[in-house]
Amino acid sequence: MPRIKPSEDVQPLSAFRANAAGFLDQVRETKRPLVLTQHGKSAAVLLEVGQYEALVEEVELVRDIRQAKAELASGQGLSHEEVVKELRARLSR
Repeated sequence: MPRIKPSEDVQPLSAFRANAAGFLDQVRETKRPLVLTQHGKSAAVLLEVGQYEALVEEVELVRDIRQAKAELASGQGLSHEEVVKELRARLSR
């Protein structure tokens, strides 16, 4: 994800309301998130759809890896040999 440019990518909610279409175009073109502020504090982040999808996929992958590591640590995993044996058995059916 491209780095945020504070001078362009941090805007008050009131400016977003006044020019939503322009800010959407900016996010689509630059692929940079737009941080919206309310009362001087960050309130929301607007992402280009592709960037959002990539972020969600990455988070899901990290969660899967963490779960797999926890399962292996608790002895729930299978050895490589066991997996190969099971796959060969399924393929020969």
